[in-house]
Amino acid sequence: MRCTQKSIANVVVLTVALLLCSAASAAAHSPSTGLTNIFSPESTPAKSIFNLSMFVLAVTGIIFAVVFTLLVYSVVKFRGNPADAGREPAQVYGSTQIELAWTIIPILIVIVLFLATARAIHAVQDAPEPAGAIEVTAIGHQYWWEFRYPKLGVVTANELHIPVSDPVNPTPTFLTLLSADTDHSFWIPELAGKTDLIPNHPNRMWMDPLRTGIFLGQCAQYCGVQHAKMLLRVSVDSPADFAAWVRGQQQPAVQDARVAAGRRVFETTACINCHAVGGGAANGRFGPDLTHLMSRETIASGAAENTKENLRLWIQKPDAIKPGSLMPAMQLNDADLDAVVSYMETLR
Repeated sequence: MRCTQKSIANVVVLTVALLLCSAASAAAHSPSTGLTNIFSPESTPAKSIFNLSMFVLAVTGIIFAVVFTLLVYSVVKFRGNPADAGREPAQVYGSTQIELAWTIIPILIVIVLFLATARAIHAVQDAPEPAGAIEVTAIGHQYWWEFRYPKLGVVTANELHIPVSDPVNPTPTFLTLLSADTDHSFWIPELAGKTDLIPNHPNRMWMDPLRTGIFLGQCAQYCGVQHAKMLLRVSVDSPADFAAWVRGQQQPAVQDARVAAGRRVFETTACINCHAVGGGAANGRFGPDLTHLMSRETIASGAAENTKENLRLWIQKPDAIKPGSLMPAMQLNDADLDAVVSYMETLR
């Protein structure tokens, strides 16, 4: 009996702790921190998923409360005592009312949850694409993200820029999800649910952010050694800022004569086999497009800040930042390495 009561107490404590943690997580969110939070949806698909989750949580919470109350009542009411030792409790058989109750009620609960889920899935997956929507093709690679804007002629990597969506004049972003190698999963908790990227099987998703800011996410499907560092940054810009970003990304790479030596090293080594730089000889597709590399906040798919020191280390020894990465160490001497880094710093 003591063991049973202790187990019940442990369950109560654990449940309360989980609820408090959830509440604290929701309360601690601040738009300025950039921290991701599933309890703070900022896009229509995320809100639909959040509302469905809260509904399911409420239903299952009520079930838990009813069952737990009956369990406590049974334990207290029918606990054993010395007078009942060796006696068999009264047996009850063939209660039609009880059997109907524990059959019909669960069926009704499942039907309600199924209909609510189907409604949310339909609202998210079958939403019509308006004429003014932004189209992006997101391609998952081991272990980075490629973003292509086919209508805008823009190619970038790891940091997705999209415009904020005004409810009066909505500008949603529709993404076509592809994979270049293995299974990946695109997830920005505050903007949309998880959607897989599967080789030879295009998927689609959309989001319409309601405020500007930086939203963090990552690959949510184990895809190899560096799955945990396949990070995402979504920059939701004002319409004017997004238009300015697009204009900048549409420009060819800067041609600076002062870094001609570094450009020559870049174009005469294996770098051009993987990377592209607009307006130059480099036209690789295996690695990220570097035309506007320095316009990004991070390198190595969010694994490090985009600084001169990190960029030099990334070229010299990628495993120091991202062990298991498919980026090869270029084995350049110090002079060539410094020249390439100087050239990279002009790619804005």
